[in-house]
Amino acid sequence: MFTSRHGRFAAGILAAGAIVSLAACSSADPLDTGSESSGDTETIIVGSAGFAESEIIAEIYAQALEANDVTVEFAGQIGQRDVYVKALEDGSIDLIPDYSGNLLQFFDEGSDAKSSEEVFAALPDALPDGFEVLDQSAAEDKDSYNVTKEFSEQNGVTSLADLAGLSVPLIVGGNPELNERPYGPQGLTDVYGVDAAKISFVPISDSGGPLTSGALLDGTVNIADIYSTTPSIKENGFVTLEDPENLILPQNVLPLINSDKASDTVKDVLNTISAELTTEDLIELNARNQGDEKASPKDLAKDWLADKDLF
Repeated sequence: MFTSRHGRFAAGILAAGAIVSLAACSSADPLDTGSESSGDTETIIVGSAGFAESEIIAEIYAQALEANDVTVEFAGQIGQRDVYVKALEDGSIDLIPDYSGNLLQFFDEGSDAKSSEEVFAALPDALPDGFEVLDQSAAEDKDSYNVTKEFSEQNGVTSLADLAGLSVPLIVGGNPELNERPYGPQGLTDVYGVDAAKISFVPISDSGGPLTSGALLDGTVNIADIYSTTPSIKENGFVTLEDPENLILPQNVLPLINSDKASDTVKDVLNTISAELTTEDLIELNARNQGDEKASPKDLAKDWLADKDLF
C-alpha cells in the first residue's frame, strides 16, 4: 500500500505478490494505484525494488527530501526492474534507487560501455524520454557469481574464466529474470565459452537472499548470483568468482527519476546523498538489516542520515 509520509493515505494497493514473484513480473498491470498524486509537482512518490537494500536507500532518499520540505509518499518493495520501470512509466512512482550497469543493459543490451564512467555517460542516451539519472555514488552493489569454498577447491575454480574447463554440470541459481539477462547463463557461454549444454538454471526469487544462499549450501545449485554487498557471502565463506572480462558491468547506486519531478531542490538533495554513500555503508546497513539486529529500512535510513549530518 502507498502510505503518505504525512499521515495521509494515497489511493490504491500494490498487486498481491508483486514483491518478487515471477507472476508479478509478468503482470501487465503490476501497480494499480488509482493515485492522481504523481501528477502533483509538489509531491514525489519514492519507490523501492523488491529487496531490502533498495528499500533502505529509498528510505534515505525519502527522509532526506522530507527534511528539505519536499512532500513525499512511499511505495516500498514493488518488485524487480521490469516491474518498477512500468511503474515509473505510468506515474505510479516518480523516483527509485537503481544500479548503473544493469540499468544501462536493461535499455541498451548492446552497449559496449565497460568502466563506471563509461556506463554513467551512456545512460542519458539509453533512457527513454521522461527518465533521467542524477549523480551516481561511489557505493556499488553488483551481481556476483559465487561458489562454496569446497567447490572452489575441488574444481580449481576462482574465476568465471575457469568455468569452461569444468567437467561437472553447472547449476546456476538466481532471480528468475537472471536467465534472460546479458550477464546470465547465456553470458557465461558468450563471454567465457562455457558449453551451454552443461548449464542449467534454477530460479530463486529472493534476490540472492537466504533461499539462494541455502540452495548453494545444500547443493541444489553449485553457482549462485548473490549481490556483492550481501553479508552471507562472508558469513558462509563463499568464493566470489573473478570476472576478468567484465561480464557484469559496474553497478554504482544512483537515483532514477521522472524528469518532471527533478526540481533543483530534489536534485541537490539526492546528489548530496550520492556524494556521501559508500559501498562500506551498504555492507554495514545490510548487515544490520539481515543480522541479529533486524533493523528496519526506515530506522537504518534515519541512523545513516543522522550519522552523516547532511541536512
